[in-house]
Amino acid sequence: QGGRETNQVSDDYRYQDGNYEGYAPNDGYYRGGDETAHEEDAQSDVTEGHDEDDEVYEGEYQGIPHPDDIKEKQKRAPAMDDEYRDRADLMAERMEDEEQLAHQYENIIEECGHGRFQWTLFFVLGLALMADGVEVFVVGFVLPSAEKDMCLTSSNKGMLGLIVYLGMMVGAVMLGGLADKLGRKKCLIISLTINAAFAFLSSFVQGYGFFLFCRLISGLGIGGSLPIVFAYFSEFLSREKRGEHLSWLCMFWMIGGIFASAMAWSIIPHYGWGFSMGTKYHFHSWRVFVLVCSLPCIASLVALKFMPESPRFLLEIGKHDEAWMILKQVHDTNMRAKGEPERVFTVSYIKTPKQIDEFIEIQSSTGTWYQRWLVRISTTFKQVWDNVLYCLTAQYRMNTLMLAVVWFTMALSYYGLIVWFPDMIRYLQEEAYESRVKIFDEEEVSHFTFNFTLENQIHRNGEYRNDKFIGMKFKEVRFEDSLFEDCYFEDVTSSETFFENCTIISTVFYNTDLYEHKFINCRLINSTFLKEKEGCHLDFEEDNDFLIYLVSFLGSLSVLPGNIISALLMDKIGRIKMIGGSMLISAVCCFFLFFGNSESAMIGWQCLFCGASIAAWNALDVITVELYPTDKRATAFGILNGLCKFGAILGNSIFASFVGITKVVPILLASSALVGGGLLALRLPETREQVLM
Repeated sequence: QGGRETNQVSDDYRYQDGNYEGYAPNDGYYRGGDETAHEEDAQSDVTEGHDEDDEVYEGEYQGIPHPDDIKEKQKRAPAMDDEYRDRADLMAERMEDEEQLAHQYENIIEECGHGRFQWTLFFVLGLALMADGVEVFVVGFVLPSAEKDMCLTSSNKGMLGLIVYLGMMVGAVMLGGLADKLGRKKCLIISLTINAAFAFLSSFVQGYGFFLFCRLISGLGIGGSLPIVFAYFSEFLSREKRGEHLSWLCMFWMIGGIFASAMAWSIIPHYGWGFSMGTKYHFHSWRVFVLVCSLPCIASLVALKFMPESPRFLLEIGKHDEAWMILKQVHDTNMRAKGEPERVFTVSYIKTPKQIDEFIEIQSSTGTWYQRWLVRISTTFKQVWDNVLYCLTAQYRMNTLMLAVVWFTMALSYYGLIVWFPDMIRYLQEEAYESRVKIFDEEEVSHFTFNFTLENQIHRNGEYRNDKFIGMKFKEVRFEDSLFEDCYFEDVTSSETFFENCTIISTVFYNTDLYEHKFINCRLINSTFLKEKEGCHLDFEEDNDFLIYLVSFLGSLSVLPGNIISALLMDKIGRIKMIGGSMLISAVCCFFLFFGNSESAMIGWQCLFCGASIAAWNALDVITVELYPTDKRATAFGILNGLCKFGAILGNSIFASFVGITKVVPILLASSALVGGGLLALRLPETREQVLM
């Protein structure tokens, strides 16, 4: 017995040559006491619960430590309490515990196997990631309709496009940090609930300000879910499966883009799919689309209720028994699915790190309820802030800074270009449309009734006397230096229609949307405006929008080959080569955009760029998860993903401002950012052989 006390250091978990002394037999089956013991000092965890009569200690498979272990821990306990020990000593002890736990947990996950449990969690978390992919596309698809429905100016449209990314940026940092303190599952439920509630609400609100607010909070929720999803799933995967299966999980972002494109194509053009309540409340087809896009988030939220918390997180905060029960559930679920229900989970005790968090709690008898909550909230946010600062300590500073640059350059070029592509296609369409304009000079029309649509026309120096314009539509029509005398306009709707330098005499406008700003430098003499149309109206179905939906659909679908290749090669060629190679290939694709002078060419180069860049995104997700310890993992991912969304905001703003001006600046900016980020990525440490710390 004395030899046992001398040789055994930190229970049975000394790590030697990749295995723990006393760890489970390779076949995973429980064996009775007839095994030949090498010596009493080195008996395994499997047999440690057995007495001389080969009776099973009843707490062995319930995660309860053996009494002998407790006694020995007490013998080795320090003479003084933790509160009197130096914090550096406590941190050193925790780091040693972390190292031992990391290797032991890897062995436990390998024993649990990869099977039904992981695949179930894969689809549940995939729906959450799909909701993120949907969110990126929603605003872009609804803008053409929402701008007419809510009378949006150009600045309003720009703000609506950026507000979602702003929400995602804040949500990623805030909720990612909380996930390291409150738990993966709890914070993911909070994130998805926020997104689902406000996305659902945004489809019903009428005012622009309230709609903007709902999309902001919705973005905050979905931004928080992204870092949690990858941290959560990685903690159920063994080292040899992690890179591949995290890459497969990334495919759901693509599925979200395809879902959003298909739904937009199917729903938004059907203007009649909606209802009205009086003259003030309108629920048009684009609102139906927003409602449908919240379904993946709601489905993930419901399914997540049946999933357990991450056992790795529970061990980190000292909840040994809960973690043990979940790991046993994972093991038993997978073994039953493989047809081996008799296989026994052989782990009886798992190392838990030294707990040194200074969480301040006040008793229920102290202070008021809001004072107690204030203490809890302020303490939690202080711990989150400490985690943020920890990512910049000497141990992680260089990795964090290099990853930050790679995430930022990737987001600046990728998100900038995926906005620039549709805008360029629209610009090319508008150029082609304007080239087909019909010009009418010095026409004279009198006593005629216009009751049909006028589109893409310019009328110069015309004279219109005693004419009626009834129940008609103007689309892209301009009247320049023309005379309207004794005319009558009734029930007229217009889009991009203006009167410039015209003289309008004794003319009546009844129930029209020809507002004051549509008359530029005009002389209005004895003319009357009666019962002007209120609000804005979806008067014209844009045929061009079909092409935009198709472009987004093809862009999302084009990443499928890149997703498959990255998943299959992630563990073979490594994360670093995957990031660097993908970013450099994407930079080459950017240069070919100089030759994209038609819609079909732009669509082709967009698909090639998206397909080449997706491998870098997948590898970035994997390496970010693996470079940081469990109690900092979601925080670090949240910071880097928040920086990514900041890059997306800058990319959208910069690239959109050059549409129709020059292609040189966007292409050179995207290419140089990708080359710089790709070369820097090659200096990051390779993580494919590491266990999760």
